[in-house]
Amino acid sequence: MSRSSPGVARMAAILNFIADHPGQSFALTDLVRALKLSRATCHALLTGLVDVGYLYRTSDKTYVLGPVLAAIGRTAAEHFSPLQVAQPEMRKLADDFDVVCGAYFLEGDMIHLRERAASASHVGYPVPLGTRMPLRWVQATSFFARTPRDADAVQVRTNPAPTAEQLEQLHGGMAFVREHGFIALSRRAGTAPGDGIATINGMQDPPVVPEITLDDARTYSLMGIMAPIYDARDRVSISLVLGGFNDAMTGAEVRKAGEALAEACARISRFLIGQPEDF
Repeated sequence: MSRSSPGVARMAAILNFIADHPGQSFALTDLVRALKLSRATCHALLTGLVDVGYLYRTSDKTYVLGPVLAAIGRTAAEHFSPLQVAQPEMRKLADDFDVVCGAYFLEGDMIHLRERAASASHVGYPVPLGTRMPLRWVQATSFFARTPRDADAVQVRTNPAPTAEQLEQLHGGMAFVREHGFIALSRRAGTAPGDGIATINGMQDPPVVPEITLDDARTYSLMGIMAPIYDARDRVSISLVLGGFNDAMTGAEVRKAGEALAEACARISRFLIGQPEDF
């Protein structure tokens, strides 16, 4: 079991505590009491953080975030993309399951394919980067799993509006995502295997249905699996999609792929909200 060193953890605790109280400054005594550190240890850490510019010691001997840390924060805000974290996860998923893994961003009532990783057998996958398509009720199962009222609001704006049966499937799908972290999308009856996720674009009746239950022994004609990535507000702006499944799969196989996708999205979510990974 890998753990960070105690010194690193204590430095991070000091920085996080001060960052969590913007506009305030703290004396040595305040930090010792709040973080339950010995006075000598806390003083040594504060001195080191001041020396490298991560903290600034004011004239009244209190501490605030320093200029170097502020500069690092500005650089991160300007250049960081969640795709930097998602890309390695997407590559592994694509190779492990011989599929294409796409990152779809929610932009208003549209979804935008901004990154993808393809296994060797899917190099020529026909959905180009940059593809935009209207958010349909099927994809809403992932994007609004924890905010069903927002999902309903989007459906009101959809033309044509989903049927009562589709809305029932939408809410069942969102409940499945909340419980399991992913949703499997099967080909609707009469849909050819070559009809990919992109065929949802422009169609009034999407060629897929969400599987709101999974029977491990049943065989599914799988088109894709979606899973959400959450931000600090517990909302979803990105969903990862596994596509390119050409063979029928058992429920157990679907569940294995879905759980791997959900675990990857959970790791990305934890990073984006600043929650350390528990190894």
